[in-house]
Amino acid sequence: MSAPLVLAGPLLLVGAGKMGGAMLQGWLKLGLDPKSVYVIDPQPADEVRAELEAHGIALNPSAMPEPKVIVLAVKPQIVKTALEAVADYVGKNTVFISILAGITLGAINAGLPAGTRIVRCMPNTPAAVGRGMTVLIGNADVAPEDRELAGRLLEASGEIAWIEDEALMDAVTAVSGSGPAYVFLLAEALARAGVEAGLPADLAAQLARATVSGAGELLHRSELSAETLRQNVTSKGGTTAAALDVLMAPDGLEKLLNKAVHAAAERSRELGRG
Repeated sequence: MSAPLVLAGPLLLVGAGKMGGAMLQGWLKLGLDPKSVYVIDPQPADEVRAELEAHGIALNPSAMPEPKVIVLAVKPQIVKTALEAVADYVGKNTVFISILAGITLGAINAGLPAGTRIVRCMPNTPAAVGRGMTVLIGNADVAPEDRELAGRLLEASGEIAWIEDEALMDAVTAVSGSGPAYVFLLAEALARAGVEAGLPADLAAQLARATVSGAGELLHRSELSAETLRQNVTSKGGTTAAALDVLMAPDGLEKLLNKAVHAAAERSRELGRG
């Protein structure tokens, strides 16, 4: 069993929405002392407010000690306002972690004191169940111990990977940041197709949900590639092959996903340009 998560100072979470809340749950499960956590969120959901109160976590404090870590988890559209609100909390030893889609290290740095240690991350919503995927990159001021700290915090909600080229982050956002929505859409579409094939709606939904989640878990546990797993379940001339002939046609699923990922990556770049 890993040692409890202990920081050399307070953690300030700015934004306690779905992603911020999911990460906070992960940190608390790792043993982070709730008394060392502070949250800034002008309009938290009622369930979030209740959970913070249950753990004794300070919400919108008027003052707090210098944070060891600040995690920015607001909507990208309000980044300038958020940075203005928290810039005074940044100390010389603070590690500033941003999970905002499309917002570059340079844009974050412009709103914070010179020399701030900044780590930009792109997590995704399966973080809520400890199965997230987060990609990280640090600015030139981030030291090895800061990378280790950021990695430990983000590993609380799943797998992590570091990159050295920030230009990759828009594609990361399009594939894993937005990716869970594509999978949920697959489950929706599969259920609707089941209804069209004659299944009762509730049974079609159950089959689609269990199939998508089960296949995902098999992919997670297996050492085989997705391609091999697909081939293993496809018999020549069988029912699966008939379906895949449609999905793998030149204008099929792969072409649609390429267009979808391109659109998401371009939107990420637009957010970065403001």
